[in-house]
Amino acid sequence: MNIIDSHAHLEFPQFDEDRAAMLERARAAGVEMLLAIGSGTGPDRLNAAIPFAEEHDWIYATVGIHPHEAQLATEEHFARLDELARHPKVIGWGEMGLDYYYDHSPRDVQQQVFRRQLGQARAAKLPIIIHCRDAWADTLEIIDQDWRSSGLGGVLHCFTGTLEDARRGLDMGFMISFAGNVTYPKMQHLRDVARELPLDRLLTETDSPFLPPQGFRGKRNEPAHVVEVAKALASVRDLGQEEIAATTAENFRRFFRIKGRVGGTVGSTVPPAGRG
Repeated sequence: MNIIDSHAHLEFPQFDEDRAAMLERARAAGVEMLLAIGSGTGPDRLNAAIPFAEEHDWIYATVGIHPHEAQLATEEHFARLDELARHPKVIGWGEMGLDYYYDHSPRDVQQQVFRRQLGQARAAKLPIIIHCRDAWADTLEIIDQDWRSSGLGGVLHCFTGTLEDARRGLDMGFMISFAGNVTYPKMQHLRDVARELPLDRLLTETDSPFLPPQGFRGKRNEPAHVVEVAKALASVRDLGQEEIAATTAENFRRFFRIKGRVGGTVGSTVPPAGRG
């Protein structure tokens, strides 16, 4: 199985003791490409994902400020983001968005930082990676107002909304990405959404080290487990696991405009969606 993990946090301390072995397990499981998310553990580590992308040809990176840390963002952080976004292995901006579940930052501040980053991503011509928890109405409204016209689209990461929310995202040029929670028994509504969406708009992810699939609940998640997400999607779509893995991988490469496979054989790339 060849598959892509479209969202993983490789720099988190949960991987400190076995990071190299974790990446080797991912490759052995068939992970041909991985998008390392660069929001880090806060805005002082905005370059968190880039070293992994520089070291491994099969890993790409993003940059962004997570809504949890929105209240910590300064002008220096925003300037740093503009600088990092020019790195050739940075193909997306995020994760960013709104989180009304934890409310680690005030909601008005979350919205301000979200809108600020949308303007920066537009200028950089990078698609966006959206985090949304219990904030779908506001998130989609802000995207509609401040982002839709860019034509750059993005990814609704770790999707947890309704079918209507997903369709609004599709209409604005977004891919819909499913994580390990799609395997949970109580998350039938997510599987119902996955069943109804166009196959060419789906992505797979782990959100490692968070959200381990059902068979790994209570343990640290890691990119190799993205295979379990493919299995769940294959089941609800009545398709083979290999077909889901291959299709979602192709969806990722098409959306981010990455040509060919990388890793064992070096692939070729073109500028990511909208850039240059």
